[in-house]
Amino acid sequence: MKWLTQFRNVLKQSIQFRLTCYFLLILLPLVAFSMFANVKSQRILEQELGERTLSAMNSALEFVDLTLKSIHNLSTLIATDTNLSALLSHQEKTLTSGAIMDFTRVMKELTNITMVNEYLSDTMIYHRPSNSLITTKLGLLHRESQGPEPWYGEALKANGASIYYLSERHEENLSGIPDPIYNRNQLIMMRLMDFYRGEQGENVLMLSISKNQLLRSLSHLLANSSSKVYLFDARERLIVSSAPAETLSFEWRDVQPGSVFVRETPETDEKNLILRVTSPRSGWSLLLIQPEREIYDKSRPLQIFAYCIIALSVLLAVWIAWFIYSGIASPISRLVSGMRQLRKGNLNIRLENGRQDELGYLTEAFNETASQQRHLIKDIYEQQLRMTKTELKFLQAQINPHFLYNTLDSIYWTAKNYEAEEISTMVLNLSNFFRLSLSKGQESFTVEETFKHLQYYVRIQQIRFAERFTVEYCASEDSQHLHILKLLLQPLVENAILHGLEKRKRGGALSIRTDVSNDRLIIQVTDNGRGIPGPRLMRIQQALARIRFGDYTAPPEKNSEFFALLNVQARITIYYGETAELKIVSGEGNGTTAIIDLPAERCREERGEPEHESHDC
Repeated sequence: MKWLTQFRNVLKQSIQFRLTCYFLLILLPLVAFSMFANVKSQRILEQELGERTLSAMNSALEFVDLTLKSIHNLSTLIATDTNLSALLSHQEKTLTSGAIMDFTRVMKELTNITMVNEYLSDTMIYHRPSNSLITTKLGLLHRESQGPEPWYGEALKANGASIYYLSERHEENLSGIPDPIYNRNQLIMMRLMDFYRGEQGENVLMLSISKNQLLRSLSHLLANSSSKVYLFDARERLIVSSAPAETLSFEWRDVQPGSVFVRETPETDEKNLILRVTSPRSGWSLLLIQPEREIYDKSRPLQIFAYCIIALSVLLAVWIAWFIYSGIASPISRLVSGMRQLRKGNLNIRLENGRQDELGYLTEAFNETASQQRHLIKDIYEQQLRMTKTELKFLQAQINPHFLYNTLDSIYWTAKNYEAEEISTMVLNLSNFFRLSLSKGQESFTVEETFKHLQYYVRIQQIRFAERFTVEYCASEDSQHLHILKLLLQPLVENAILHGLEKRKRGGALSIRTDVSNDRLIIQVTDNGRGIPGPRLMRIQQALARIRFGDYTAPPEKNSEFFALLNVQARITIYYGETAELKIVSGEGNGTTAIIDLPAERCREERGEPEHESHDC
C-alpha cells in the first residue's frame, strides 16, 4: 500500500517523527482502555435504561388494554340491552313524535353511561331505517348520505363483533363542530345493536374514544419534548402519536418487541433509542423513540473528562518528543540540511550555533569547512574568469578593426559596382555587426542596442535563406534600457535559425521579446520550427541544470553537443548570480522557445544617454 510505504520512509528519515510515534505507542494501551470503558458504560446504561423503559411501556400498554376491555364490555352491555333495543324498534323512515320520544329516552340512557367512563367522549347509536344518529353530545342528527356509508359496511361485516374505526377524513359542519363519525381526533368502537338477533341487528352502536385521553395515559413515558410515543392497533394502524407528523420515516416493524434498537432517523440525523412492546392479548403495539444524546446527558461530563485526559496525554507526548528532538536531533537535522545545501553548491550556507557540547563542535566545524570551500572555489572561479577575459581580449586584439572595416567596405563597393545587391547587403550588415561587436570596449549593451545589433545578423541569415522566415522584435518600455551581456542573444538566435527554421521552405517566424515581471528581466527567443525531440530536450535541460548549480567539474568543450547553450548559461550564472536561468521549452513539431530569466536590478546601469522611443510590438 502506498500510504504504508510513505509512512515507513518518513519513519526512517525523521528522528522527530520516530520519537513521537514511540511516545504515542506507549499511550496507546491507556487510550484503548479509556475508549473501551466509555463504550462499555454506554452499553450498560442503554441496557439498564431500556429494561426500565420496557417495563414502564408494558405497564402503560396493559393499562390501555384494560381501558379498551372495559369499553368493550360496556359496548356488550349496551348492545344486548333489550330495553334500548325495544326503544330503537321503529322502522319508519320519517320519525314520528313517538319515535322521537323513545330516541330521547335512549339518549338519556347513553348520557348516563358516557359519564361513567372518562375515556368515552361520545356514545352514539345509528338508526338504520331513519338514517338518524343518536348522540350524547349533539342529540338527534339526520345523516345526509343517500346510500350506506363505508363504516356501516364494516360494522355489518363484523357480524356483531366489535371493531375499531379510524376515519381517513375530517369533516365539520358550518358551525365548525366536527362530524361525530368523520373525526380524526376520535377512535370509534362499533358493533351491531341486538346482534344475537340477526334479523333485527341493523342498528349500530358507536363508542367514541378520545385520542387525547389515550395520549395522556402514555405521557408519563416521555422523558422530554424530544421523545416520541406511537400506539398501533392489531392491524398495524397508527392510533395515536405524540409526534407532530403521524408517519414514521423508517420501518418500525423491524424493531423486535421487547428489544432495544439504536439507529439514526432521517428527520434529525442523530441516533435514537427505539423500544417496542406488543400486547399478547390485543395485539396492540407501543413504540417509543428517545434521542440517544439525552440518555447520556449525565454521563457526558465524565466522557468529556476522559477525552480531555487522552488529548492532554497525546499533547504531552508530542511536546516531550519535540523537546528531546530540539535538544538532540534538531542540531543533527540542521547539519544534514546544511550538507544538502553545500552539495547543491550553496557555499554561503552558515548554521547558527550556540552550543558548547559535541554537537556545537560539529556545527562549528561544518561552518569552517563551508567557508573554506567558498573561498577556494571563489579563487578558482575568479582565476578562470580572468583567464577567459584575457583570452577574449587577446582574440579581439588580434583583429585589426580598421583593416577589417576597410576590407568589408571595399567588398561592399565592388558588389555595388557589379550590381550584386544581395552580396552588398550582406557585407554591409556584416560590417555593422562586427563594428558593434568590437567597438567601445563594452561588456554589455542595452536591450535596445542589442536588438539593433541582432538585426544586422538576422538580415544576413534572411538573405542566406532567401527570405524563408520573418522576424519580430518586441521590447517593453521598462526593459529597453536594461543592460545585458554582449553577444548573449546571438547564440540563441543562431540556434533558432539553423536548427529550427532551416528545414522550413516557407512560413518561418522568429520572435525576440523582452519584458520586466516581478523585478525580473524575461528574454524570449521563439521560433516555429521543427522543435526538439523529448530525449534530446531532457539532455539539454539536465546539462543546463548542472551548469546553473555550479557543476564546473567538466566544463563544456567547444565541440560539445550543446556548447552554445551551456556557454550562455555559464556566462549569465557568473555575471548575474545563481538566480539567473536559461530555460528551453519545446515540443517536437511545435517550435522552440529559449527563455533567459535575469534579476532586473543586476541589469540596471547608470548611463547619461538620452531616452529612446519604445518599439511598437
